[in-house]
Amino acid sequence: MIVLGLTGGMGAGKTTVARFLRRAGWPVFDADAAVHALQARGGKAVTAIARRWPAVVRDHAVDRNALRHAVIGHKEEIAALEAIIHPLVRAERRLFLRRMARRGIRICVLDIPLLFETGADRDCDVVIAVTAPLAVRLRRVMRRRSLSETQARHLLARQMNERERNKRADHVLRNGLSRGHTAQQVKRLMASLESAR
Repeated sequence: MIVLGLTGGMGAGKTTVARFLRRAGWPVFDADAAVHALQARGGKAVTAIARRWPAVVRDHAVDRNALRHAVIGHKEEIAALEAIIHPLVRAERRLFLRRMARRGIRICVLDIPLLFETGADRDCDVVIAVTAPLAVRLRRVMRRRSLSETQARHLLARQMNERERNKRADHVLRNGLSRGHTAQQVKRLMASLESAR
């Protein structure tokens, strides 16, 4: 089984690329969706988050916006949150890979924003980094999360430097021009991976 790692800086367009891959029939583990589930009502992270930040948990679920504002710009708070979330996401990821192997899937995708930062690249055979100009990324993050530019820059700063990420990846997809341009790059990459199986 080929495990394809998909990563990219916040706002780079990784979700668009994952959507293309999923539509083509490649199973995708979405780390962001796993985090949402862990923080939703009954999620495995809710109790630990409530102990650390009681005000961000309401009706047995994490208010993600309140949590974001509680930790943003505070390295020690972000580290505490990651210490709760990362091991749980890692367990979900390994469960996904075992399921894919049992089903005889030939290629699957790990869509993980902090792929290199968390060491998840060790589970991958090939890594794709999605990149976009900083101005585009900032605009997207500010709009989607209702953040100021300063807050958006704090979030982007905690991720790996774009140049370093792209250097460590096996393939770099450049986003930010048009959806069609991105789709063409994805199709070419998929064809090369399919032929390598």
